[in-house]
Amino acid sequence: MATLSGDHQQGAKITVHWLESSRAQRILILLEELGLQYEIKPYKRDKDGLAPPELAQVHPLGKSPVVTITSPLQDQPLVLAETGAIIEYLTERWGPQLIPKRASIESPGESNLRNRYFMHYVEGSLMSLLTVAAVMQNIKNAPVPFFIKPITKAITGKIGESYLEPNFKSHFEFLEQQLKSAPGGGGYLCGNTMVESDIMLVFPLQAAQAWAGLSKARYPVLMAYLERMVEREAYKQAERRVVEVEGSFKPVF
Repeated sequence: MATLSGDHQQGAKITVHWLESSRAQRILILLEELGLQYEIKPYKRDKDGLAPPELAQVHPLGKSPVVTITSPLQDQPLVLAETGAIIEYLTERWGPQLIPKRASIESPGESNLRNRYFMHYVEGSLMSLLTVAAVMQNIKNAPVPFFIKPITKAITGKIGESYLEPNFKSHFEFLEQQLKSAPGGGGYLCGNTMVESDIMLVFPLQAAQAWAGLSKARYPVLMAYLERMVEREAYKQAERRVVEVEGSFKPVF
């Protein structure tokens, strides 16, 4: 975890609009990896598990994470949304060491291509599947009349068996193989050092443990990778920052 002086931020004030048990935690992890100073503005989910309407005052879609940056170098506050876009901006501005170097536009190199791919794969392919799994879990566990319960259980069971389970198997096996074949002996997605796309993958893997049956018994390489990520000091410090503000921390709702 880097330690940077306030001068490095050039007076920039970073505020993370952080929703409990959400993808926003990855932004804190990155900021800790970069040693940047930031403020957490926390938001609670409503009784249905949704983001509160106050977030729509920060960004029209009312989702988290959102990051606002004010600086003497900017005429107006910068409002950033979408985890991948936020991480790309922060690393380009303050953490280029977390972006694998590109040899050339024609031949960027395997690490650079992997990083670019996984920055988009995580939200585009993996999280979309996990979102369906979360919805199915909510339907299955919904408090419905006893005579409706067999119907909701049958529907969610069929979707899980025919769609979710085979797709999760493909994704987890793919990720295991990608880790095994990473350049330089692996350890991380793009080689033997952590990069920005590794931070992107933390929350989906934690969600997969809760919603998709990801386990060490079936996917030991993938779970060992997740354990390495959560053992990093930046992850632990990001968690401590949340506990200071919220009193507790739960990665996935």
